[in-house]
Amino acid sequence: MIISASRRTDIPACRADWFMDRIRAGFCDVASPFDRSRVSRVSLAPGDVDVIVFWTRDPSPLMGFLDELDRLGYRYYFQYTLLDYPRALEPGAPNPETVISGFRRLADRIGAAKVVWRYDPILIAPALGPDFHRERFERLAAALAGATERVVISLYDEYPFTRARLRRLEAAGLSPIEPSLEAAGALIRFLAAAAEAKGMTMVSCAEKLDLRPFGVRPGRCIDPVLIQKLFGIEVPRRKDPGQRPLCGCAPSRDIGAYDTCGRGCLYCYATRTRIGPSGSPPGGRPAISP
Repeated sequence: MIISASRRTDIPACRADWFMDRIRAGFCDVASPFDRSRVSRVSLAPGDVDVIVFWTRDPSPLMGFLDELDRLGYRYYFQYTLLDYPRALEPGAPNPETVISGFRRLADRIGAAKVVWRYDPILIAPALGPDFHRERFERLAAALAGATERVVISLYDEYPFTRARLRRLEAAGLSPIEPSLEAAGALIRFLAAAAEAKGMTMVSCAEKLDLRPFGVRPGRCIDPVLIQKLFGIEVPRRKDPGQRPLCGCAPSRDIGAYDTCGRGCLYCYATRTRIGPSGSPPGGRPAISP
């Protein structure tokens, strides 16, 4: 079994203590994202967990626990997001320099192949045109050179709740526009070349556009081929039926909960409601069950 921790919230940054409590207990209870009254128990015993895939913007709260995870025999790798968008889009995102430092520190600790950079989603807006992304990506790629071997991208996907949030930023030029295929292709081709120049392979994540003509093949964030390369183990190679149609990830159990990240990124699909300063939704509902 593969544990996803988590597509739904930033467990390493916001729930590291909870996660380790559940590791020590050997299980966690996870509410269905469609009906919170339906709760299932997920084993976290080392013998039941093939790999843990962490998704984060700041792993530092979890870093002090990695030795313990290693002693217990867990295998893991990280999907690590770094974008450096304007603060209006990412009001709670960590400082980019802090993120870069943490990224390199993590890569030094576990190896560059186990830290995957996510420049995702690529949001195109009047103030975030191709030149913005070229400059940001090149600068970040240079800062991360040698600390990762793979970068994941996708173009921004709109949801009704993200559309409503981002419309408020239209006057600032931060409300998304859909680029032409030609413009998107030219940008992606540039980013792929910039990544390659720094020793990184670029892949896409659940992307509706075929980016192969621009040098980017479809990727799998929970990737059996990468897992075999990193850990020498075989995991199921079929597609996870619980993920969206364009997602190629292998089956996993996600132990996070939507609407529990306090960063407030306006483009994020995982938060629909207003998030309070504690990182929990209004009303005091627990973020994640024991």
